[in-house]
Amino acid sequence: MHEGYDVLLRDGGIAHVRPLRPADRAALHKLVDRSSERSAYLRFFTGGRSTAHAYIDRITGDTYAGRARVADLHGRLVAVAEYIPIDEGRAELGILLDDAVHGHGLGTLLLEHLAVDAAEHGVRELVADVLAENRPMIRVLHDLGLPVGQHFEDGALHVSIAAEPTPRLLAAIEARDHEAGRASLARVLAPRSVAVIGAGRDEHAVGHKVLRNLIDGGYCGPIHPVNPNATEIAGLACHAKVPHGVDLAVVAVPARHVLDVARDCAEAGVAGLVVLTSGFAEAGQSGVESELLALCRDAGMRLIGPNCLGVINTGAWLNASFLPHRPARGCVALMSQSGAVGAALLDRLEVSSFVSVGNKADVSGNDLLEYWEDDDDTCVIALYLESFGNPRKFARIARRVGKRKPILLVKSGRGEAGGRAVRSHTAAAATPDVAVDALTGAAGVIRLDSVNELIDTAKLLAAQPLPAGRRVAVVGNSGGPQAMAADACERHGLVVPELPPGLLTARAAAALGNPVDLTADATAAEIGAAVGTLAASPEIDVILVVYTPPFGDGLEATRQAIADATKAAAKTVLACVVGHDDLIDGRVPSYAFPEQAVQALAHMVRYAEWRRRPVEPVPVPPQADEKTAREIVHAELEAHPDGGWLSPADAARLLGCYGVTLVESVDVDSPETAAAAAARVGLPVALKSTGPVHKSEAGGVRLNLRTLDEVRQAYHDMSARIGPEMTGAIVQRMLPGGVEIIVGGVNYPAFGPLAMVGMGGVTADLLADRAFRVPPITDALNMIDELRCAPLLHGYRGSPPADVTALADQVVRISRLLEDLPQVAELDLNPVIVAPEGATTVDARIRVAPCEPSPSPLLRRMR
Repeated sequence: MHEGYDVLLRDGGIAHVRPLRPADRAALHKLVDRSSERSAYLRFFTGGRSTAHAYIDRITGDTYAGRARVADLHGRLVAVAEYIPIDEGRAELGILLDDAVHGHGLGTLLLEHLAVDAAEHGVRELVADVLAENRPMIRVLHDLGLPVGQHFEDGALHVSIAAEPTPRLLAAIEARDHEAGRASLARVLAPRSVAVIGAGRDEHAVGHKVLRNLIDGGYCGPIHPVNPNATEIAGLACHAKVPHGVDLAVVAVPARHVLDVARDCAEAGVAGLVVLTSGFAEAGQSGVESELLALCRDAGMRLIGPNCLGVINTGAWLNASFLPHRPARGCVALMSQSGAVGAALLDRLEVSSFVSVGNKADVSGNDLLEYWEDDDDTCVIALYLESFGNPRKFARIARRVGKRKPILLVKSGRGEAGGRAVRSHTAAAATPDVAVDALTGAAGVIRLDSVNELIDTAKLLAAQPLPAGRRVAVVGNSGGPQAMAADACERHGLVVPELPPGLLTARAAAALGNPVDLTADATAAEIGAAVGTLAASPEIDVILVVYTPPFGDGLEATRQAIADATKAAAKTVLACVVGHDDLIDGRVPSYAFPEQAVQALAHMVRYAEWRRRPVEPVPVPPQADEKTAREIVHAELEAHPDGGWLSPADAARLLGCYGVTLVESVDVDSPETAAAAAARVGLPVALKSTGPVHKSEAGGVRLNLRTLDEVRQAYHDMSARIGPEMTGAIVQRMLPGGVEIIVGGVNYPAFGPLAMVGMGGVTADLLADRAFRVPPITDALNMIDELRCAPLLHGYRGSPPADVTALADQVVRISRLLEDLPQVAELDLNPVIVAPEGATTVDARIRVAPCEPSPSPLLRRMR
């Protein structure tokens, strides 16, 4: 089992789960003593407490053969769960909870973790005897998410649980994780009372600004200024320490006092801290920040910050920040890891809530997505991130949340850092930023390049319904900006269709195609009438109104006409009022420039299309010899602890475990052995050096060698040119023609696996024609069709179609390999010759490296 970690409970509390230690014996006996007679009976039947104490001695003894976890809550051991093997593939399950934590979800969580651990250790079935009257435990076992069987035996219910993770278990775990995450932030973002620790009379000080914002913002709950040197601040009674019963404490004291303040808050039962103070990890004090987090976790407090601006919830009239302006209420939930960016966004957006996470020691974007998913005041979620804590968990949560609410993301750091001098084609292409794009794209997250782009897109999504399609009508009074809008639509893949004849009527000077140019003389009424007609047309999905003031009836009259014409519109409507960025009538977003409007619209259209896609079923993974594959990787890392490139033979063996076969290759080490191999496989042949990563660039590939003498001479020339880096060569029979494709993948410690398919051969880097996916891959055929070279595979200019299905199967198999083996750092199959008869891998390069296992989605734990 993994070492200790923190977990969220159903009520939002925090427990610490860790392996059982012999030193826990005394605490476990105390747990038994605290248990009621009823609990002891239900767990240990007629033996009651005496059997329970004997049980504790057994599981903490030297001969104990099981695997057990305990849970601590507020510094006290409150639970133990274990399984002990009883025969091949079966183990007996046991759990004991403190009466005080029944109903908090801790028992379910421990059972989840035991089931996952048991499956990893070859246990196929967990069994337990439960009294029929112990209905809560029976319900927990049945709700776990695993197949359960039961029958009566010797007066008890004999329960058996299949310890094989299932999609139902994963869904149940995600639902329970969501419930716990939301509960943990409820008292932080919608507190019943707030304390401001460090509030003073200096109007320029941070603590006073927070207190003033709470009062002036209309917060209705009790507000407690905390300052040992004052009795009253801003008309409120002052406390020397935080009083009991406070939900949220905002901390604005010097860094050297923050730990003492956090201890006071822990004693007072505070639910959450917002630490505005700087001087922690960002100032090189990571140890102090870790101590602060540990203190909060032990006390069950959530921590926002440190080094942040505060939190805002406009629905609760809560402004627990020190920002100078009052936020406008709206439906955009905003999180920022940068205070400066957060302040700028807050100044331009109407928000439901705002959280400045600062150093992000605890509460992160993942936590906030869980909370905002069910927040009735939030319809759009906007995030500014500088780093991911658990990116794969972010993608899983975002995929679920995004089906209900759009998620916008600006992530800084698009540049590549820490490049490697020698890499595969795939690793050179699949940079960490590409991994972010693939991860967010699969989850439906709208990734944006700038804060301005985020603001523009959020305004549109918050104000307008999603479009039903890509057909855009551009209507207005200015031909130039309308033409620019139409050009921008085309660049973004939107359609500006011809309108049905007679749909619109206007003065003779008007151009009634699409764009609809009503000319500079068009009145506000004429523009409004055209917009109204287009809004009723089934031929159009979106209306983009382009108006250049002050022509016609002027700015205000035209804005009012647009508002009146779109009040009952069910379509997406947006405007470009040249030079003006705002909302028309609070409903129609208006942009200063046409390209700006179209860019926001394009993001909205793509999101709407993603949301309409049916949920793709989790694919059944292809058969694989995972055991042998792990042995190959383990043996390589045993021999080379720092990792390295697999030999051609080992690479072929590893691929063979996943059903990917290479063209026959014969290892050679001299001109004579090369000639003998050529005679064996049949001329003509290819000779390829082993050693250099990029063989073609090093002069390590010779094709169509038609005689044995040509083979000998090619080996001699190749060896002389490459020198000591050449460790030998392989001889392969030349294949019939086909399309050269590259299939590859990488594993990043933070992001996990990323699979790639693209145009292969020597043009792989030159043409950069690639598509990426995060495994498991559910749409390999669509992935291939994204390539610009896809027509070559489907029968270009009369050539026979290639076997794209075979290529897709190979992509899926490689994606499973990458998922199963995180130690595979880089993988290239280049080229894969895709012909009408199938897809054949000609060359393979695989690099392995030591790595930590990726966090399992089946183990609920705080980061």
